[in-house]
Amino acid sequence: MTAFKSDFLNILSERGFIHQCSDFDGLDALAAKGEATAYVGYDCTAPSLHIGNYLTMMMLHWLQESGNKPITLMGGGTTMVGDPSGKDESRAIRSVAEIEANKASIRGVFSKVLRYGSGHSDAIMLDNAEWLTRLNWIEMLRDIGRHFSVNRMLTMDSVRLRLEREQEMSFIEFNYMVCQAYDFVELSRRTGCRLQMGGSDQWGNIVNGVDLGRRMGTPQLFALTTPLLTTASGAKMGKTAQGAVWLNADQFSPYDFWQYWRNVEDADVVKFLKLFTILPISEIAKLAALQGGEINEAKKILATEATALLHGRDAANEAAETAQKTFEQGAIAENLPTVDIPRGELETGIGVLAAFVKAGLVASNGEARRQIKGGGLRVNDAAVTDEKMTLAPSHLTPEGVIKLSMGRKKHILLKPA
Repeated sequence: MTAFKSDFLNILSERGFIHQCSDFDGLDALAAKGEATAYVGYDCTAPSLHIGNYLTMMMLHWLQESGNKPITLMGGGTTMVGDPSGKDESRAIRSVAEIEANKASIRGVFSKVLRYGSGHSDAIMLDNAEWLTRLNWIEMLRDIGRHFSVNRMLTMDSVRLRLEREQEMSFIEFNYMVCQAYDFVELSRRTGCRLQMGGSDQWGNIVNGVDLGRRMGTPQLFALTTPLLTTASGAKMGKTAQGAVWLNADQFSPYDFWQYWRNVEDADVVKFLKLFTILPISEIAKLAALQGGEINEAKKILATEATALLHGRDAANEAAETAQKTFEQGAIAENLPTVDIPRGELETGIGVLAAFVKAGLVASNGEARRQIKGGGLRVNDAAVTDEKMTLAPSHLTPEGVIKLSMGRKKHILLKPA
């Protein structure tokens, strides 16, 4: 492992964050002096960011911890355009109202891992709508567009792969890389920002910004990317049967977040402890030495520490306690995810297939039938053997709920309301 002069790059290297960098020596010298102001852009395409975004948030966290300044850039402008990277078809055009609502919902998550303020290394938050929506079309073409080669733009993965598959790319999407590149130049001028970070799929867009800065007379700019987030088995990380692993608690509960980390593959535990917790490397090394069944203790620590960082220590401990009651003691923990159902509907009777679909444990009646045939569904810990079974008030436990389970690790409480 390369030894750097700066704490920032040493930490990122040691913890496995680094994939590509445009100039290690130059960036290292800048960060060693505490002069590396860096940003990551976050488009407002949903009401919550997801676990892939969390990786770059942790990069900003370690940048700040090493005495440098992070910028979180809200993509109020670029979201109006739509990033084509990794997409087989054009993104839906979102209304300004939807973008603003998503932006408001997203903003709060950053303060979980960053400190905002007016100090030297305090984070700041900006929105690229502030300058992108004010660009004059002709001036943009003359002052910015002239620095872009269409020949080179066509070689970028976000464009090339779409064209190779003979899938349509709109003119507005084609311009996304221009907008992102200009963001870097504008931030350099406004804040002295010299570094843009992102996932490896953003390398081309980030390097475009470095090149545009050189052509438009900024100080040298730098690019740094993190590897694509995958599991040990090669699967893309961040998805569950229910969808994405969201960061907002109202989209993905702290308990579900805890469970996500508890259930990672054994081979991924150390990697994720380095990336998604702030545990010291020395402590992670001790956990890495655990073997056999002991690895489950390391998974619990991963789950608790990752959840505590995002949702707070109380929520993490509550999730751990809920899991212990549910899986180790066989009790019905009141903090399990709950789905409310109309009391009248229960009194009339709810088909077991519909109940599992309503709970979100299966996607369809057909999937529920397949799970029943395989012995995978349970009601109040009793296996479901009859797909025509009807849930009624008689199924309520003394706690006033009906516990639905799929497999050993997925549980939902149905609660009459």
